Amino acid sequence: MAEETGQEKTEEPTAKRLRDAREKGDVPRSKELTTTFLLFAAVAAAFIFGSQVVNAMVGLMRFNLSLDKATIADPSQMIIHFVSSMIDGFLSLWGLFALLVAAAVIGPIALGGWNFSGQALQPKGSRINPLSGIKRMFSLNALTELLKGMAKFLLVGAVAVGVLLWDRPEIASLAKQSVNQAMAHAVDIIIWSFLLMSAAMILIALVDVPFQIYSYTKKLKMTLQEVKDEMKNTEGKPEVKGRIRQMQREISRRRMMKEVPEADVVITNPTHYSVAIRYDQSRGNAPIVVSKGADFLALKIREIAEEHEVPILASPALARALYHATEEGQEVPLGLYKSVAQVLAYVYQLRRYRQRLDEKPEPLSEEDIEIPEALRVDPDE
Repeated sequence: MAEETGQEKTEEPTAKRLRDAREKGDVPRSKELTTTFLLFAAVAAAFIFGSQVVNAMVGLMRFNLSLDKATIADPSQMIIHFVSSMIDGFLSLWGLFALLVAAAVIGPIALGGWNFSGQALQPKGSRINPLSGIKRMFSLNALTELLKGMAKFLLVGAVAVGVLLWDRPEIASLAKQSVNQAMAHAVDIIIWSFLLMSAAMILIALVDVPFQIYSYTKKLKMTLQEVKDEMKNTEGKPEVKGRIRQMQREISRRRMMKEVPEADVVITNPTHYSVAIRYDQSRGNAPIVVSKGADFLALKIREIAEEHEVPILASPALARALYHATEEGQEVPLGLYKSVAQVLAYVYQLRRYRQRLDEKPEPLSEEDIEIPEALRVDPDE
C-alpha cells in the first residue's frame, strides 16, 4: 500500500491493525529470550536435581553392570531388566524434564503473550517460492540473525574459554580424587560453568527483545491514508456506530449525574420524569436544565438529589413540560420562566426557613404553578 501510494509509513499501528496481525499469528517473538529461559531452566534443574540424577545414574550403572550369566542368557529376564532400567531412568529425570517443558512454554510467550492462530497453520505458496526464499536470505532480518549468531558464538565462546582457564586447577585436581569424589566435583564444575555461559545469553536477550519489538512495530506501521481508510471502514459498520452512540450516551449520563448535586431544585413527576434546575444569580441568566431523565434515570436523579440534600419538588405538569421542551445544558424556555421562578422562589424561602432566617413558606401546590397551555404536555405522552 505504501509503495503504491508513495506514502511513507509514519503512523503507529492502530489497535485494529495489531489485533488483525495477532489473529494471523503475527506477534513479536524472541528466539534468544526462549533460549535463555531454557538454559537457565536447565541450570536450575541441575542445581535442584543434580545430585539426585547422579546418584540414580550411578545406581543404574551398577544395576546394569552386575548381571549374572543366567539373566543374560534369558531374553525374558533381559526385557524385564531393560524396562526396569528405563522406568528408573525416567523417574530420576522427571524434575529436569518438567522444568525444561515449563521453560519451553514460558520462554516463547514471555514476549507477545499466548497466541494460537489457525491462519498461521495454513499453507502459503510464498513459503516454498524460491524467489521469496532468496529474498529472505538477503534481507535485513537475515543479516541481523547472522550478526546475532556471530555475537552469540564469540560471547559464549569467550566466556567458555575464561571459565576453562579459571577452573583449570580444579579440573587437574580431579585425577587425584577418588571416583565418587571426582564425579561429584566434576558435576559441580560443570553446573557452575554452564551457569556462567548461560548468563552470557542475558546480554544477547537484552539486545534482541527491544530489537524484536522495534522491528514488529515498524513492520506494522501505517501510512496516513491507511489510518483514514481504516477509520472510515470501521466507523461505517452499524455495530460500531451503535457502540459509539451507546458510549456517548453513557458519557453524557455520567456527566449529567455529576451536575445533579450542584442543582438548586429537582422538579419531578414522581412516577416518570425528573428535571434538575440550577440558577446562577451572579450571572443573571435564565435557569439552566443541568440534568433530566425518565423512568430509571429519573429515579437515579432523585436518589442523588436526596443524597446531597437537593430540594425535590413534585410538579408533574411542570416536569413534563421541562422534560419535553429542553435538553441538558440549555436554558429554560421563555414560556416557562415564570413557572420555574415560582419554584425557585419557594425553594429559596424554604432554604431561609431552614436557616431560621425567615418564616415557613406556604406549600407550593400544583395549581399555584402557572404553565402556558402551549407548553403543557399530555400525561399519556
